[in-house]
Amino acid sequence: MESVRHRHLAAKKTNIIDAVRRTTARPLSPDLLSIQQAITSCESCERLRNYCKGIGETRRRAYQDQVYWARPVPGFGDPRARVLILGLAPGAHGANRTGRPFTGDGSGNFMYPILHETGFASQPQAISRDDGLRLRHAWIASVVRCAPPGDKPTPQEIRNCASHLAAEIGQLKHLRVVVCLGKIAFDGYMAHLLAQGIIERKSAFRFAHGAHEILPDGRHLLSSYHPSLRNTNTGRLDSAMFTRIFLRARDLAGLKD
Repeated sequence: MESVRHRHLAAKKTNIIDAVRRTTARPLSPDLLSIQQAITSCESCERLRNYCKGIGETRRRAYQDQVYWARPVPGFGDPRARVLILGLAPGAHGANRTGRPFTGDGSGNFMYPILHETGFASQPQAISRDDGLRLRHAWIASVVRCAPPGDKPTPQEIRNCASHLAAEIGQLKHLRVVVCLGKIAFDGYMAHLLAQGIIERKSAFRFAHGAHEILPDGRHLLSSYHPSLRNTNTGRLDSAMFTRIFLRARDLAGLKD
């Protein structure tokens, strides 16, 4: 019985690693693959895990024939990324379904065409982990790796996920620019900087769309409204505003091609 269980766990780990590998054109290092596997296997937040599993079991009517990922969602992209794009959390029927950030929901439908236009994404559509989308010079992650009810993680849930973000950032050796999408992502990154001893106090920095800060570690911080339907459908965030953010990111990252 024990050997059967071990074979099952080994097969599960292999499937996770294969899924991660399909999201990048460049191969991930063993350390980064290990971090991705640790994220997808995380069970730290009981409320979030129960919610994600429940959504995956009931499913939205439009996706009744699909198998939901329903696991914590690791970041993905170019391991030599110069730009980190940091969001809030997976969407319940987006990344929680597809297993890839901003894939299969309204936020991604707004964001990826602009990433494609500005040279960060190989195509404008993001449908599934197997749709052929690749990122260049960019890595996409979130401060919380499980979909939270109402898009509102608790402070403790954000803290529980902080080690995952720190581990991924630690492997992005070429990172020059961080783009925070929304106030929660901004606050999560501020907490990361404080924990790493890079800043002395979070109150020295304030979130605002289009704000640019040069951090003590030499990296650039750009802030943007989150590309949620609440913002894009109301006109609070439009394509021109969002495009300017990523053109600025390219410039600050020193990307010429």
